[in-house]
Amino acid sequence: MEFLSPHRVVPVYHLSKPGILERYKWLMGVPDPGLMAIELDITRRGSYRRNTVGFPSIAHPNNVSDQNVSYVLDGNALGASAAEAVRRRRPVEFNMPDTIVVSIGYPTQLPDSPYSQGRYYDYQPPVCANCTPPTQPGVPSNADNFLNFIDDILKPWVRGTLFPNTEFSRDAIYGHSFSGLFVLYALIARPELFDTFLSASPALYWNDGYIFSQLGSFQSPANTTAPKPSFQLSYGGREQNPVKRRIESDEEWEFRKKFLSFSMMTDNCNRLYNELKYSPRLRDVQLHEYPFSDHAAVGAVAISDGLDYFLDWFPRIAGA
Repeated sequence: MEFLSPHRVVPVYHLSKPGILERYKWLMGVPDPGLMAIELDITRRGSYRRNTVGFPSIAHPNNVSDQNVSYVLDGNALGASAAEAVRRRRPVEFNMPDTIVVSIGYPTQLPDSPYSQGRYYDYQPPVCANCTPPTQPGVPSNADNFLNFIDDILKPWVRGTLFPNTEFSRDAIYGHSFSGLFVLYALIARPELFDTFLSASPALYWNDGYIFSQLGSFQSPANTTAPKPSFQLSYGGREQNPVKRRIESDEEWEFRKKFLSFSMMTDNCNRLYNELKYSPRLRDVQLHEYPFSDHAAVGAVAISDGLDYFLDWFPRIAGA
């Protein structure tokens, strides 16, 4: 990640578990007085991920104050943006809590891209046993294993190893586009795993809108006394309804307009919001439109508003 400093490196630590190799690479850098970062490389059952933890200096591992944690998917593209969003809040949001940012990324990216091939495995929801497998992205789903990785490996490392003396309050997860679809799947499959689910411009069109067929449980009362999660859904008005750019030729404009039309982002996000807004299983559902933003822009701008939504709740002990 760009905000890491390579100059002060604490030696690598090794832990062995059956089928799991964890390599702890602690890079304690201070690129500015208000942000520190630690990096963790994990290999688990052949799937290699790079996770970076950014946190304000007041959230040093030895502190015992309550902390919130924001898990950011597509970390190579969005992790630094999330950490910077936290840092920018501090001078003006002085009466709101901070949050630790845990960026979940990969050690390699696609050519000329901040994204990795691994996202198509990890973020792709599974389909039912009798359903036709999706044609795109053309790889098997690893979403359930990825959820287990977050719950069994990453969260315990953050809480128990990195911040052993800290009392944690709430967790959020943020994803954009294909990882935004994963956030929705996580809400369906593991609603207890996070307190707040932040989905920006999710790929709801995937597999002919298959995810809409999985929302039935949200219409029935929850069978648990655990706190209900909240859900924020964001999208850009110019994703489904783009505007011709001054520099575009008519041919380029028609091509881009046709390329973007498949997402039906405005229609799909409003459909999802209408199906979830009165769910007895959710404590709150918010729909946020950025009328002048396209798909790429939403990925970054929705982080700041998502953090505000996440942090604007009274604290509680995570898991309680």
